[in-house]
Amino acid sequence: MSEPKSTEQQDSRAFAALKELIQGGRPLIYVRSPEEARVRQLLESAAQRLFRTEVTVWSWSLTEGLRRPDDSPATETPLGPREVLDFIIAHQGPAIFQLKDYHEFLRDAADIRRRLRDLYERCIDTGKFVVITSPLRVIPNEIDRQIAFVDLSSPDLPEILDFLHREAAILSQQGISVDTAEGSIYQMGRALQGLTLAESRHALRRAVSVLGKLDHDSLPHLLEEKKLLVNKSGLIEYVADGTQIGHVGGLQYLKEWLLERRRLFLERDSLAAEIVPKGLLVMGVSGCGKSLCVKSIASSFELPLYRIDMIEVFSGRHGTPDGAFVEACRSVEAVTPAVVWFDEIEMGITAQMTGDAAADLGRIFAFFLTWMQEKARGLFVAATANRIDLLPAEMIRKGRFDEVFFVDLPTDTERVEIFRIHLQKRRIDPDQFQLERLKKFTKGWTGAEVEQCVVSALTHARLQDRPLQDDDLFHIASTLVPLSKTMREQVDHIRSWAYDRAIRASPRESSS
Repeated sequence: MSEPKSTEQQDSRAFAALKELIQGGRPLIYVRSPEEARVRQLLESAAQRLFRTEVTVWSWSLTEGLRRPDDSPATETPLGPREVLDFIIAHQGPAIFQLKDYHEFLRDAADIRRRLRDLYERCIDTGKFVVITSPLRVIPNEIDRQIAFVDLSSPDLPEILDFLHREAAILSQQGISVDTAEGSIYQMGRALQGLTLAESRHALRRAVSVLGKLDHDSLPHLLEEKKLLVNKSGLIEYVADGTQIGHVGGLQYLKEWLLERRRLFLERDSLAAEIVPKGLLVMGVSGCGKSLCVKSIASSFELPLYRIDMIEVFSGRHGTPDGAFVEACRSVEAVTPAVVWFDEIEMGITAQMTGDAAADLGRIFAFFLTWMQEKARGLFVAATANRIDLLPAEMIRKGRFDEVFFVDLPTDTERVEIFRIHLQKRRIDPDQFQLERLKKFTKGWTGAEVEQCVVSALTHARLQDRPLQDDDLFHIASTLVPLSKTMREQVDHIRSWAYDRAIRASPRESSS
């Protein structure tokens, strides 16, 4: 082996892993990945950058036999799984051999396992490397110590950016307008993170087919491919809401916290892991805007939002609940960066169950605690709860979530702001109404009740075929009984529990 050639290119995580093994002289490498073409690209890059002399990359499959770098057959008759090992041993000079789906021949063929051990001894320090690629991990005990294993995760940002530059050149040659400014390429790369290169190629073609070009306007279409990916499981919902943080009334402290953490999250690749925001837990009275906050986080962080459905987890349609929960968490990790939303998390983590269901719940809770500590840094967890007092102390301690916020009933000022937001959303000028007078009629209301007041008043006006008037809002406000009265004991319990146990999302209401 020679010293690697100098390069200014930033190595991707995948290339760095292969580079270490090749420079370490490991002749047998097992790469678990469904992306054979991507592995091929990595091996060709390694052949060009890590060897002093020219090194060829051969490929073998059961259906096509051994093929040369130009894809021509290496022999007149296709070589079988045992014969290709003999060919590699006899080959003179450095080379890289990619054996596709070779795991199938490791299960029961004792002679192949033995020949691989021979190959390991014969190829050490010869510059010959055998790379087995497979979507599955099948490594028998007999050769476990000879084979170096690499689990190739989704491409990281440097690899995707390199892929985008190659694809941009191809599309430009086809006469398609591509914005190749570094800022645009970077944004598209961020949008594609979590997809395989093949899936990324499909996403680019989808965007081009709709817009006829590739630029900043393509970002929503690139995210559609992620939606298709996560929807396969049925456990995860892609939430395409687009709520802006300005559409959330009140919650001043929570908004300030999010805007501060947004900068840190966007710079996550250059920061220490403990500084990168992990997530937050939002608790409070039902209807006060917790879900709306989560949706605005995704928009503020410029990330897709995925909701894990705990009802589906426990439905039994996806196997055992603990297995389904693990699958859901792993699936959202595969499409990072993203915001993952656990809605009413106390219902999924602390539900009253007995027998096997209770055991499943215990395993889910144990996995969740570990996962929160070790999950990918590009994943921001947003959990909402109505009854945080039902959650175990281990879940809400510092280190699991960055912060625990309490969303209280909106103050007088916040209710007026919420009225204005909902009128503006319906293209009605709020300045023509005496909203300040509604304060005393709406004491104890939630944000959802304010919205319903606007909707009901607007419906009443439309039925009479006239514009909305002050009297419509006052009439509905005088007849609506808020949740804080119908469920007074429960609401008071939530508010008293959170009084000094959580950070308020809003300033306290003035007593004057």
